[in-house]
Amino acid sequence: QVQLVESGGGLAQAGGSLRLSCAASGRTFGNYAMAWFRQAPGKEREFVAGISPSGGGTTYADSVKGRFAISRDNAKITAYLEMNSLKPEDTAVYYCAARSYIVILRAGAYNYWGQGTQVTVSS
Repeated sequence: QVQLVESGGGLAQAGGSLRLSCAASGRTFGNYAMAWFRQAPGKEREFVAGISPSGGGTTYADSVKGRFAISRDNAKITAYLEMNSLKPEDTAVYYCAARSYIVILRAGAYNYWGQGTQVTVSS
């Protein structure tokens, strides 16, 4: 069992930055791939970024590539999403998710989810 709690969301201006954190519980955090998804009003939940259990491999959606960076600290059992050059279209509720071993882009493949944190980017 893994419990996830996101923090760090809020309001930013276009071009600004925010850093999201995902604190996990459980002693097997190092066995889980972590990912960030987002969901805007009226839209489906979409993959943003994912990271392998060791942190050695990362995957990004084309829409955030070069602007967002996912990382993890297995000693602190925490994952992060650094968001730079924010755009109004990045506005959404951001969720962190965990699944065993391999990053998958499909939301349905993840077993564990946080409660979400709102990110709002003003123009």
